[in-house]
Amino acid sequence: MHILVINFSLDGISHEDYLKVADELAPVFAEVAGLKSKTWLSDQENNVYGGVYTFESQQALDDYCGGELFAGVGSNPNFTNISVKSFGTLEGPSKTCNNCCKDCDCCDGDDCCDCC
Repeated sequence: MHILVINFSLDGISHEDYLKVADELAPVFAEVAGLKSKTWLSDQENNVYGGVYTFESQQALDDYCGGELFAGVGSNPNFTNISVKSFGTLEGPSKTCNNCCKDCDCCDGDDCCDCC
């Protein structure tokens, strides 16, 4: 798995208005090929927002970063102080800590399926 962390500050848009936009965009992100999850970040007190994205492969992450959705985030005039950082993962200890398939009925816990 590969992780992408994006942070930004809001400029010219309120926290409440950003929440509405995020709710509208969530289904769009749910359809991104190879994106296993996105956790939306919010630190309203320090005006830091963003997301932690988990991709199934480096190629999926690269495809997202080369696409229109990613470009739209970078060109949004309401987002400033944008930072983007990608990470690989340590699969062994991550799998142990995540217990992704601990309660899953359709896989054996050693080879995670797409449902969890």
